[in-house]
Amino acid sequence: MNQLNNGFTIFLSLLVEAMPFLLLGVLFSSLLLFFVDERKLVEKMPKNPLLGALVGSMIGFLFPVCECGNVPVARRFLIQGVPTPVAIGFLLAAPTINPVVIWATWTAFRDQPEIVVLRVVFSLAIATIIGFVFSFQKDLNPIVQPAIARYMKFNPPAQPQTKRRGKRYQVQHQEAIPNILQSGTYILGGKAGVPLRIDPNLVQATTPISNTNKPLAEKLRLVVDNSIQEFRELGGVMILGSAIAAAIQVLAPRELILSLGAGPISSIVVMLILAVVVSICSTVDSFFALSFASTFSSGSLLAFLVFGPMIDIKGIGLMLSIFKPKTVFYLFALAAQLTFVFTLFMNLHVL
Repeated sequence: MNQLNNGFTIFLSLLVEAMPFLLLGVLFSSLLLFFVDERKLVEKMPKNPLLGALVGSMIGFLFPVCECGNVPVARRFLIQGVPTPVAIGFLLAAPTINPVVIWATWTAFRDQPEIVVLRVVFSLAIATIIGFVFSFQKDLNPIVQPAIARYMKFNPPAQPQTKRRGKRYQVQHQEAIPNILQSGTYILGGKAGVPLRIDPNLVQATTPISNTNKPLAEKLRLVVDNSIQEFRELGGVMILGSAIAAAIQVLAPRELILSLGAGPISSIVVMLILAVVVSICSTVDSFFALSFASTFSSGSLLAFLVFGPMIDIKGIGLMLSIFKPKTVFYLFALAAQLTFVFTLFMNLHVL
């Protein structure tokens, strides 16, 4: 009964901690949808894969969302046609590369400033590398969920067209009239923005509406409607992930974890596993890691602080709303390997 009470307490704490940040991410995603011209957003993103991955990894500094709130934003980026390296870089780096998390890490480890600096550097480097790797996947249909692939087909980037004026040629972009898409399987169309179910055979007959010509009051209403829809989708997944994380935390003996914290390799492996299992929010995970500072190496603490915000049980469930399971596995494996290599180098350098 005591374990059940502890598990339920951890479950509620994870939900209370994560739900506000998930809501923040959903709201920001909806604001992007209805207040930002996605055509201009796409045009301003770097086309170079490596530079795009770096820029995407640094966008999180402007939009502080944690590993719960970054998923709906990254999903919206992909739907809007943002280059894949930018979206992947943001997805992996935003939970760490933002002022809130940096400030929290400094508060916890002000006596070890190298932890704060290296957390930012390692997170930025890993997200950029993985984003660059995914730039070689030109066709996203094999790696994203079918619903996301359909949205990307419904909302393709504007194509340039050439008009002739006398002896001069002028290249112009077609007028951007994006489809305003909700999450799930709906678009907003028809009268008064009534949600309509998407029929792939009738998409061409659906009249797209612009998100730039609507009154402010209607935009705000659409933001609320879209936020509720996405929050219902992603909130259910997060509840399941939080329940699994709470159960594992109760069943895993803490004494065993502490006994493995001395070795330069075993300590990193343990903290990588712990980062996935604990699924603690990136805004407070530095204080959790601080409790292991006396028994675990600096490299292993960094492994927890870098890998946890990128990949944990809650995050895996949310990522499955965007990517297919094989893609999530690749993200997991690449992030784990790079984190292990970077933090092992630090451990061996310190020793």
